[in-house]
Amino acid sequence: MKEIMAFIRDKKYERTKEVLTLLGFPGMTVVPVLGRGRKIQNNKLKTDDFAVIPKKLISIVVPDEDVNLIVEVIMKINSTGRYGDGKIFICPITQSIRLRTDETGDAVL
Repeated sequence: MKEIMAFIRDKKYERTKEVLTLLGFPGMTVVPVLGRGRKIQNNKLKTDDFAVIPKKLISIVVPDEDVNLIVEVIMKINSTGRYGDGKIFICPITQSIRLRTDETGDAVL
């Protein structure tokens, strides 16, 4: 199992969610975040004298065999070739437990 964490532009979120849902991956956690990369952009907000840009963080946990498809979808929708497109991080999940049923592993997904 892997967790895919995608930091994307706010305006790309709805389309990303729509396509992932159509492909059978409706379960995700979405959080509005503020951040910045190395390059400072013009459409920034000031938070305590630190220029940041609003983004969405999509976190989705999937079996290993689905990682490439999901990353391809996120890339296709969100990559414009411009600064600020976002980033994707892929992290291993070593254990998962459904609290309601005590199920573990892939059954949790």
